[in-house]
Amino acid sequence: MAYLEVESKESVKLKPEFDTTNDDDVSPIEQVRLTVPTHDDPSLPVWTFRMWFLGILSCVVLAFLNTFFSYRTEPLTISMISVQVATLPIGRFMAKVLPKTKFQIPGFGDREFSLNPGPFNVKEHVLISIFANVGGNTAYAISIIDIIKAFYHRKISFLASWLLVNTTQVLGYGWAGIMRKYVVEPAQMWWPSSLVQVSLFSALHEKDSQRMSRGKFFLIALVCSFSWYVFPGYLVPTLSAFSWVCWAFPKSVTAHQIGSGMRGLGLGAFALDWSVIASFLGSPLITPFFAIANVVVGYIALIYIIIPLAYWGFNLYGARKFPIFSSHLFNYKGEIYDVNSIVNDRFEIDMPAYLKQGPIHLSVFFALTYGIGFAAIVATLTHVALFHGKEIYEQYRASKGAKQDIHTRLMKKYEPIPGWWFHSILVAALVLSLLLCILMRNEVQMPWWGLLFAASLALIFTLPISIITATTNVSPGLNIITEYIMGIIYPGRPIANVCFKTYGYISMVQAVTFLSDFKLGHYMKIPPRSMFIVQCIGTVIASSLNTAVAWWLLTSIEHICNDQLLPPNSPWTCPGDNVFFDASVIWGLVGPKRIFGSLGNYAALNWFFLGGVLGPLLVWLLHKAFPKQKWIPMINLPVLLGATAAMPPATTVNFNCWIVVGVIFNYFVFRYHKGWWQRYNYVLSAALDAGLAFMGVLLFFSLTMEEKSIAWWGVEEHCPLAKCPTAKGIVVDGCPVY
Repeated sequence: MAYLEVESKESVKLKPEFDTTNDDDVSPIEQVRLTVPTHDDPSLPVWTFRMWFLGILSCVVLAFLNTFFSYRTEPLTISMISVQVATLPIGRFMAKVLPKTKFQIPGFGDREFSLNPGPFNVKEHVLISIFANVGGNTAYAISIIDIIKAFYHRKISFLASWLLVNTTQVLGYGWAGIMRKYVVEPAQMWWPSSLVQVSLFSALHEKDSQRMSRGKFFLIALVCSFSWYVFPGYLVPTLSAFSWVCWAFPKSVTAHQIGSGMRGLGLGAFALDWSVIASFLGSPLITPFFAIANVVVGYIALIYIIIPLAYWGFNLYGARKFPIFSSHLFNYKGEIYDVNSIVNDRFEIDMPAYLKQGPIHLSVFFALTYGIGFAAIVATLTHVALFHGKEIYEQYRASKGAKQDIHTRLMKKYEPIPGWWFHSILVAALVLSLLLCILMRNEVQMPWWGLLFAASLALIFTLPISIITATTNVSPGLNIITEYIMGIIYPGRPIANVCFKTYGYISMVQAVTFLSDFKLGHYMKIPPRSMFIVQCIGTVIASSLNTAVAWWLLTSIEHICNDQLLPPNSPWTCPGDNVFFDASVIWGLVGPKRIFGSLGNYAALNWFFLGGVLGPLLVWLLHKAFPKQKWIPMINLPVLLGATAAMPPATTVNFNCWIVVGVIFNYFVFRYHKGWWQRYNYVLSAALDAGLAFMGVLLFFSLTMEEKSIAWWGVEEHCPLAKCPTAKGIVVDGCPVY
């Protein structure tokens, strides 16, 4: 959810170190004037041994850990901020101990090099963090490999997997480079999320003379996080879902549906596990309170008003035949749908088998989240057009003819990136993608024209989405749109659909990420060529490692991702891949016409598209009619509708804990102990991530791989009846029959 990256103006504001009397010369954007330094030292070295060593190490570590944890029930994402905090003391330590001897390398003329060219500087730190940011985002295409091998039980070669992952990650870089002059150099394109990073870099590189330095605080918090995770991670897993309502009413299906934090509405459920708190939604410590407040409203509306009414009030779509909270697919009897039985030898839909088994049914929760997703996509575009359209257009017009601000002028000192660098990447990625689709089509199903169509969609949307993100920090997603389009024009082929979605959606996301990182480098005065090389090298390293880690886990853990066959409380349930697999069935194998179209049960959900159009329009008209009512424009429907976009695979216990921790730190601590918050808040988030990651990996290699487990009361949530249907005559193992 892109809006979770927004920082309030207060939280990114630093004491300016420069004179802002000539504001227009500095920047036309107030937040930029208050946050970004207007000085530069071009003599600071960036191509240092420290940068390459710590950057590549960070990229490798984050690529491994985030891929590794993505398969677990509570996936952990180690963020760029963790690396920003952790590498600072390491870089300074290297600056103290590395030899300062200068030497020459053959082939480089008279140029001298040194392992230690001086103090560890902020530009090295930025490039290390860019390496980490690239490695920290697990490639979306990994899920394609997962569903082929773990869900459909078909074959795909490692070469095809590697090509698929790398080309989808790199393709967007080509046209992003071409568009950077429109959305990076202009001062009006200010990228609010980049200011958070600028603020943190500035804070970290201030002189730290207090007794409790950030480095010392980080180490203490890391040790505490590392030590604690042995309890929820191994000894007492029930600490990851403390659902006391189920304990109070152990034989009540309704109580379990209401109280379960994993398979129910999670009333009163909580956890003492950072992996639960930070999973899916990211760290609540770095999310501003106004975003948390919007999430609270959307979450309560869906989970505690809409879902209960749909399930117990209206029995919408035969809701009581199925679990109240589930992302699985079902047949009309309430049984798990046997997807593999409707796939033929050509990896396409077997229509006679499908007609025999009947149409797919969804839980009321899963169905409504799709409807809300439809509305959220359209509402984002409508809201941005109505409330920010004029501003974006004026900023875009101004950016084309406006004079250069101080930051752009300072960047003119550095050599620009030759255009042929971007063109070469674009051509190479397209050629490799076409070879994949032509020579290995039996593995990926994607026709060559599908690739070109997907790339065209991404190219068309990259500039407008980049402008929207650069000015509002809202990034409309194209995932549902792309899978809907391909499902209509090329139905019955699940892998072709997800490949089209990945090339059409993720290449655009990668382009926007590339441009966002470039804006950070622009603000921090990093040589453009250095940024480009770091991003490209980091992407190839991370993508290759993502593929290798996925291949290793898929071939070494029996029944990985299959929660029906895994041992009880196994962590390898792959919640994100389960949802991805369901999407491949709904949009690709069966097709939207048989789910949301005239042949499906859920055609009425298409009305949510209209609701997404009209909702922001209604708010905008109310704002125009009552301009003095300040609360009306604060109704942000894209945020409210998108609040639960992570569900599924996120569950209610994730949201409960995330909201509580976020409110405590970003309202109470921020408001009443702002000095502590500014000094230690991000550091605490990084330490909690790092400690959990180290202990999680240690537990896996020392205990999980050796199949050493414990069995006692504290290893389960104790809400077994939450998965039960309540309709008459539906038979499910372990559930009462009504």
